[in-house]
Amino acid sequence: MKKDLSIYIHIPFCQKKCVYCDFLSFAGCTYAKQLQYIDALVQEIKLYKPFADRYKVRTIFIGGGTPSLLDEVFIGNIISTIRNIFEVDRFAEITIEANPGTVKYTNLLAYQTHGINRLSIGLQTTDDEGLKRLGRIHNFDQFVATFKSARRAGFRNINIDIMSGIPGQTEHSFVESLMKVMEFEPEHISVYSLQVEEGTPLYEDEYLRGMIPDEDVDRRMYAMTKKVLAVNGYERYEFSNYAKPKYQCRHNIVYWTGGEYVGFGIGAASYFKGQRFNNTKDIDKYINIFQENQSEIAAGQDRFTVFDKVTAELRENIETLYIDSRMEEFMFLGLRMIKGVSRAEFKARFSKDIYEIYGPVINKYCNEGFMISEGDNIRLSDRGIDVSNIILSDFILD
Repeated sequence: MKKDLSIYIHIPFCQKKCVYCDFLSFAGCTYAKQLQYIDALVQEIKLYKPFADRYKVRTIFIGGGTPSLLDEVFIGNIISTIRNIFEVDRFAEITIEANPGTVKYTNLLAYQTHGINRLSIGLQTTDDEGLKRLGRIHNFDQFVATFKSARRAGFRNINIDIMSGIPGQTEHSFVESLMKVMEFEPEHISVYSLQVEEGTPLYEDEYLRGMIPDEDVDRRMYAMTKKVLAVNGYERYEFSNYAKPKYQCRHNIVYWTGGEYVGFGIGAASYFKGQRFNNTKDIDKYINIFQENQSEIAAGQDRFTVFDKVTAELRENIETLYIDSRMEEFMFLGLRMIKGVSRAEFKARFSKDIYEIYGPVINKYCNEGFMISEGDNIRLSDRGIDVSNIILSDFILD
């Protein structure tokens, strides 16, 4: 039987960098640079031909950056290349991220023809002043137009990203944003707390940073999110993610449950054949690698040799995950899921009972009310989620 595989595609282009953004993305890249990048990305996908017949692709996620800035022809080229190299499951979840104001109805129709069946819209807040403070390029009316166009184009699985703790936000205005978003009845809502990263314009702007709600207010916003969304039919299935029944993001669940995935594009992370690694973050180096090796990749001869040669130049931070590392990741990623981790799954993967490895830690936190063990599942309680960073660090093996 073929193994399951998920694919992430990184599109690093933006119209404008948001003040809080420390993601690997670039504003103002020329069409020529985009063309070179997509050509390199397609070559990278083709590079995996020697391994493709061992896998079936279950999910594809096109993220960024702002993928919706690209001409839909580029998007189509990427998807068709994946289908030519890999077997893609008939019912695969295929997601593309889009920002309001960067995607038209015709683009959305084109996405549908390429088999993209899930749209993730980066709204962040319904408050126009809040959007300006974040450096977003859109307003709420543009979001409304984008959402309605997506429904008209046939999208029946839409996520909306919302952010808490943004400059000038109050508990009231945050809940108001949640309520407005739910009026559109998206299938999925992701709610993230703003993180101020060193080196971003937000970090350097003392006035703007001074408008950020304090930690206690942000914690109350987090608590209200669960209550407000639950009443309206959204189940929290991960710390920051809520979905209507049967609309959990299958791609992200692969990350949290230790499934294999390959990331294509600059900086993209992978967990493939027992190794974790990421691609170079240098866009010019990335493009040059595939320009220099394009003829060998296209020739189709000595594919394993070409694969080893190119990936030696491409990959960084390579780590082979031995059993201890895999057990650690099973726990501190799996415990992000509200249902927690499965005792039976742990035994199937590692041939050891979970209590043989983590018994003292689990018993400690269960006795203190931070964890709950019920039947096959071990999970964090609501109290445990509030202090999850401390708890999860205790699952690192010495």
